Amino acid sequence: MTTSSEQALARHPRIGERADAAKHDAAFSRSEQAGVDRTDVDVARRLAEGNRAYEQRFGRVFIIRAAGRDAPEIPAELRRRLDHSDEAERAETIEQLTQIAVLRNREALSR
Repeated sequence: MTTSSEQALARHPRIGERADAAKHDAAFSRSEQAGVDRTDVDVARRLAEGNRAYEQRFGRVFIIRAAGRDAPEIPAELRRRLDHSDEAERAETIEQLTQIAVLRNREALSR
């Protein structure tokens, strides 16, 4: 990944985890992950396991446009993407970062 992509990744918390305001774009992340029910024990477990597997496999945080997705969809996408080659997953990560940036820009411009 490029340095700008690495910087963008660093601004995102793990999916299903609370954003740390000192490290992440916390306000954006909270609203984007609103569909992830942290009280659903099964979803929380699947996300934690998936995040660990993804980070072990690819060496970076799993990024997905969470806005507009329901809680069961996200761990399913995480599992699907674990089967990607590194090249395919880099491309999908960049696409997801782009979608997130577009949504954030729209939100910022609508204020």
